[in-house]
Amino acid sequence: MSMTIDEKKAQNAALIEEVLKAYPEKTAKKRAKHLNVHEEGKPDCGVKSNIKSLPGVMTIRGCAYAGSKGVVWGPIKDMIHISHGPVGCGQYSWAARRNYYIGVTGVDTFVTMQFTSDFQEKDIVFGGDKKLEVIMDEIQNLFPLNKGITVQSECPIGLIGDDIEAVSKKKSKQYDGHTIVPVRCEGFRGVSQSLGHHIANDAIRDWVFDKTEDKRPDFVSTPYDVAIIGDYNIGGDAWSSRILLEEMGLRVIAQWSGDGTIAELENTPKAKLNVLHCYRSMNYISRHMEEKYGVPWVEYNFFGPTKIEESLREIAAHFDDTIKANAEKVIAKYKPLMQAVIDKYRPRLEGKKVMLFVGGLRPRHVIGAYEDLGMEVVGTGYEFGHNDDYQRTTHYVKDGTLIYDDVTGHEFEKFVEKVKPDLVGSGIKEKYVFQKMGVPFRQMHSWDYSGPYHGYDGFAIFARDMDMAISSPIWGLSKTPWKTK
Repeated sequence: MSMTIDEKKAQNAALIEEVLKAYPEKTAKKRAKHLNVHEEGKPDCGVKSNIKSLPGVMTIRGCAYAGSKGVVWGPIKDMIHISHGPVGCGQYSWAARRNYYIGVTGVDTFVTMQFTSDFQEKDIVFGGDKKLEVIMDEIQNLFPLNKGITVQSECPIGLIGDDIEAVSKKKSKQYDGHTIVPVRCEGFRGVSQSLGHHIANDAIRDWVFDKTEDKRPDFVSTPYDVAIIGDYNIGGDAWSSRILLEEMGLRVIAQWSGDGTIAELENTPKAKLNVLHCYRSMNYISRHMEEKYGVPWVEYNFFGPTKIEESLREIAAHFDDTIKANAEKVIAKYKPLMQAVIDKYRPRLEGKKVMLFVGGLRPRHVIGAYEDLGMEVVGTGYEFGHNDDYQRTTHYVKDGTLIYDDVTGHEFEKFVEKVKPDLVGSGIKEKYVFQKMGVPFRQMHSWDYSGPYHGYDGFAIFARDMDMAISSPIWGLSKTPWKTK
């Protein structure tokens, strides 16, 4: 017998109380502010967010360097991104995400290459400015087709006081105005990778927009120019989204930052509309372009046919009747194809429960795609979300949904053990814990090396992958090792 909403709320509230008992009193009091049961009609999800993680508990978060280098700047393909500091940070972030791109690696694209200043003890003592200059000279000699350089500063840089701004200005002048961007994204800044996104956005504002406003005099505008912001082309997501926008008759003049170029960054303020996918990582620069250049921006969600239809119509509403009519044609073209996907997979997935814990926009954006397949998201939360993320989440989650911000390893494991979802969608750090518990799992940061998941093409792949995860016969043979004697 299914529970009523009130019974579900009471059960989830009791579960939170039970989980908190494992902590010392002070820790439990603090963690309680990050856990809640959603109540319909409330302005947000009722949890505290963007607060420093507690020492002694296992957090899934990353750092400011990860937010800048790994997310915003790293996928810009024709620039070389120097990890300035010890080798470890650059090595860890090297090719960690599948930000697909077009080009020849090492010639005109450099996303999957690692460039590091490889700090040694003497560099900590005497500083790394001179070393950084030498590295930039070597880069210009070895990779003459690069269109720019960024300096992604690691923790020691902020501690010892390297003047990466002075070096960048000096070398840019020496290389006839070559774009060189210093990014103060030392990992210790802020409480998570979220501040790294903000710092990277500010670097684009200060070192690209403010210095290159007249660099593209040959650019010819059209009334239908748009820029895709905050899509990192994981598994080809930006490409599948771009197809739909171009089918509507829009011209995509830039995509950030998956398969993106420095020229596209420079062109973006000339767009008629910025379409923003990952609000958390790129809302800052979108707001700046609206304030300084008068370019409006709109969030969109291309996960699942229901949300795709809503987003296409919302984007089209910013243009003339031709684009609006084209949007309806695109929707009509793909509707029977999407219905075929739903007809195939929904009977197998109907009623299945999902728990999510991811970064960026996914804890809310993918909910509609699961619901298109008849599945129910019973718990969700963000690694590094802010209050405005949880405000936006209220439009997606149902009454009584379990909400957990910056969930700890202990909490997440216990929530899954008690709620018993049919599927968990989270990151690589959680993947093997839950698989060993016998719980079907999809890695929802990089689609478990599948994808794309965006757009109509992506929904068919998404549905197939969720069905494969849940329906695999392996789960009937898997036993939780720590419960087996």
